[in-house]
Amino acid sequence: RKHKGSSTRFSLSFSGSGFLALYQVGVVQSLLELAPKLLKSACKVYGSSAGSIIAAAVVCDDIKESFFAMAKEVRKTVLGPLSPKCSLLANIKSILQRTLPEDSYQLASGRLHISLTRVVDGQNVIASEFSSKEELIQRYVDGGFTGLQPVSSLEEAVITVSPFTGELDICPRDCPAIFFCYQIFNGSIQISIENLCRISYALFPPSAMVLNDILSQGYQDTALFLYRNS
Repeated sequence: RKHKGSSTRFSLSFSGSGFLALYQVGVVQSLLELAPKLLKSACKVYGSSAGSIIAAAVVCDDIKESFFAMAKEVRKTVLGPLSPKCSLLANIKSILQRTLPEDSYQLASGRLHISLTRVVDGQNVIASEFSSKEELIQRYVDGGFTGLQPVSSLEEAVITVSPFTGELDICPRDCPAIFFCYQIFNGSIQISIENLCRISYALFPPSAMVLNDILSQGYQDTALFLYRNS
């Protein structure tokens, strides 16, 4: 997709990503350095699962997240995030409590759109109004189960960001074009060995060196996207 025209207003959509959220951190860092006006002028910022943390950081002007520390904690257990001794949700809440400013819910309301799964009927819903910092942090059930790449059907110009190769704006481009994309939970994922490896990384974080490479790739892929779209 092309996103040209200086008068065009953009929205951003960060997909569910697990520990590959570091890729999206790299994307945001690249936008901050290379296209800060685009990042700050995004009229809406969507997020699902771990991507909602990145989205919240963008709208609340706090990009420094503690994903390396979280990954280190998870690797202490044999089963990783599936171990009852390790609560990813508790870690995420702790990060948000520590990093988000007290007026974060005011900054987020109307601009931040978080993908959630409603417990009663399993339907995907988008939350965009928050009355307190605690409400902003609380989520029904991980939205990644029903809305991997959240976006409104009414949006005209949305920049989609994902650490998985697919039919997206900012994502890895290392898989051959002959592979086909699979639509799942409103997201696009290319069927390839590389993406299968990324899925395992999203659930069971690799070494700090690999995570750092993932962050760097997010930065580089964003720079390439900006170059291609002027």
